[in-house]
Amino acid sequence: MLTHILPIVSTLRRHRFTATLLVLQIALTCAIVCNAIFLIGDRMSWMLTPSGVAEDQLMRIIVSEIGPRGDIHARVQADLAAIRNVPGVEAAAVGNSVPFGGNAWNAGLMLDKSQQSPTVNVAMYYGESLVETLGSRMIAGRGFRPEEYAWVDDLVAGKATSSHVAIVTDGLAKRLFPGASAVGREVVIGGEPVRIVGVLDRLPAARVQAREDANNTVVMPWRMLPAYGGGYVIRARKGEAARVLEEAVAALRAVDRRRVIVDARLYTDIRARYFATDRSMVVLLSAVSVALLVVTALGIVGLASFWVAQRRRQIGVRRALGATRTAILRYFQTENFLIASMGIAVGMVLAYGINAFLMRQYELPRLPLAYLPTGAAVLWALGQAAVLAPALRAASVPPVVATRG
Repeated sequence: MLTHILPIVSTLRRHRFTATLLVLQIALTCAIVCNAIFLIGDRMSWMLTPSGVAEDQLMRIIVSEIGPRGDIHARVQADLAAIRNVPGVEAAAVGNSVPFGGNAWNAGLMLDKSQQSPTVNVAMYYGESLVETLGSRMIAGRGFRPEEYAWVDDLVAGKATSSHVAIVTDGLAKRLFPGASAVGREVVIGGEPVRIVGVLDRLPAARVQAREDANNTVVMPWRMLPAYGGGYVIRARKGEAARVLEEAVAALRAVDRRRVIVDARLYTDIRARYFATDRSMVVLLSAVSVALLVVTALGIVGLASFWVAQRRRQIGVRRALGATRTAILRYFQTENFLIASMGIAVGMVLAYGINAFLMRQYELPRLPLAYLPTGAAVLWALGQAAVLAPALRAASVPPVVATRG
């Protein structure tokens, strides 16, 4: 094996400049593609984060009132009654947020009033029967009782007092009370003691700042109002969401012709809009990776074709001395494999350098080692495929070429 490689190494030394350029091109491609594949996988995983709600059945309608409002509590109840009368509606509520909805309400949570700073910042959900409407699954404890709800405007004006109960997600419960049940435990939110009465499987925040905090969520028994940032959240029967949304908008307009429908969307559209930037990044990184791989393949093809043209007489001599077509083909494949291997070795070091920079500047996670052999395998396969056509042309050079010139 060594006797086959030494002549190749000797030849590469005589073409040091062109070989070095190709090695550097492969190294740069390896470094960028490894990080790009990692970022694409990371973004795809984030985009597929489960919400824990009935996504294909949900919709949200946001309205704005014009003119005198009168009894706003009665108006909300009339709106909900009109929505629930729409055929296909399974549940309806007024809520402040939906998972990945973008409209975030946050608060600091402490385990004890004596703390100087919050234990964790949590996303807050408010709305009567909002959990049931969203379709979130309760895994421990209970839901809110009717007498525990209070109107948000009455709470703000001091006309009502909070019932001091809350429902939290399983992720937050485990973070606050590892190895123990959270039901019945007391925490402090907004300076007020709150007792946990139930635990949800999951309910991501409307806007997530850090992925590990996505399910740090608390639900409070507040009856929300459109005037206080609430929107109508509706769950329809499966397969009927689009029709129900259209008819629910018409029903709200029938209740009050003066109201303005600010936004009316299916939940699938709300979620798609939230992840639009991540989707664009996946497309961009994919395009850059493909472009780099194509350019690298063209570089390998070009250089191999150039060397075949330069070595036609040398190849003819080898054929005249008994070298088979397979031997010529193997020579060029081995030569390209050595160049690719040198580029990949440099590229792996460069890949970790780029990842370290991204970690420091953009708080991205560390590049897993598994991505390096994956990137190497892609480039080795690409290199062998790219050099195949020039190598086949070299293998087809007849021995008579050695007698010409």
